[in-house]
Amino acid sequence: MNVVEHLHPGESQPTLESKLRRRLEELRAEYDKGQQTLHELETQAANVRATLLRISGAIQVLQEALGESIGQALSPGQAGAAPRLPLG
Repeated sequence: MNVVEHLHPGESQPTLESKLRRRLEELRAEYDKGQQTLHELETQAANVRATLLRISGAIQVLQEALGESIGQALSPGQAGAAPRLPLG
């Protein structure tokens, strides 16, 4: 990201200190925006994990219900457990 030069009236050239201060402000703003984005993504990931956990539970319940109602009609490979999901 380039530092955009803004000259105050009467200034012929920005000083090195003013350039550095401006860049510092830009970097702080960019850092804050990155922190906010990270927080939003972490919240979204937690919500998706919770949804997947609920879906996994529903799959397991339905598989158990189907296993009870049709008994031994299914081959052993068809009546598997719900997929294991990472919770981390």
